[in-house]
Amino acid sequence: MKEKRVGMTQSNYIPWKGYFDYINSVDEFYFYDDVQYTKQDWRNRNLIKTPKGTEWLTVPVGSGRDRLICDVEIRDTGWQRSHWDKIKYYYKDAPHFKTYREFFEEIYLGRRWTNLSEMNQTIIKKIAVELLGIGTKFGDSRPFGLTGRKAERYIPLLKRVGCTTFVSGPSAKSYLTEEMMAKESIRLEWMSYEGYPEYPQLHPPFEHRVSILDLIFNTGPDMKKYMLTFKEEK
Repeated sequence: MKEKRVGMTQSNYIPWKGYFDYINSVDEFYFYDDVQYTKQDWRNRNLIKTPKGTEWLTVPVGSGRDRLICDVEIRDTGWQRSHWDKIKYYYKDAPHFKTYREFFEEIYLGRRWTNLSEMNQTIIKKIAVELLGIGTKFGDSRPFGLTGRKAERYIPLLKRVGCTTFVSGPSAKSYLTEEMMAKESIRLEWMSYEGYPEYPQLHPPFEHRVSILDLIFNTGPDMKKYMLTFKEEK
């Protein structure tokens, strides 16, 4: 069987650089949005740097708890302009803001977003393909009709797509084991986010866990040099 590395996780709003390293580390990446939406998580918010420290950019999606991520609607119409205005204000002096301004202005002002999952997935794929040149194949878990809980739920997807190595984020260590995956003839590999180098960043002290917007605007075409899975391109 041909080696196939697969990754899968929920979509996040303008994720940090580690999310894109995860995508780049696999052959196929599946968005796993047909699961419970979690409040105060990364699904609808992320951090940017400001002179006073980090600040949340939060997409307003209401307070309902009993929703799947893929079903979360965005009914507010003013947040897109607000988020873009904040990004412009705090990153206007970043070395490469002007280079990527049009790219992100189109995302925020070029259309109205009404579904959280659709928005997240679209933005992630655009950044991955158009700015980072990632060749990973993207997919979605929804067409597979997954049922069950935890790992039992997505193992059928991995088997159907011919996965030989499943690369998982570290948060799954509480319920996913090498023995469990070995029974399905799938090798388990953990994604590590240790060892990121610092880059020239506005408003010290340095902070790694912010949206990839920060890396893009501050390092521009050198952004891959400050990530973990693009080292061969240095």
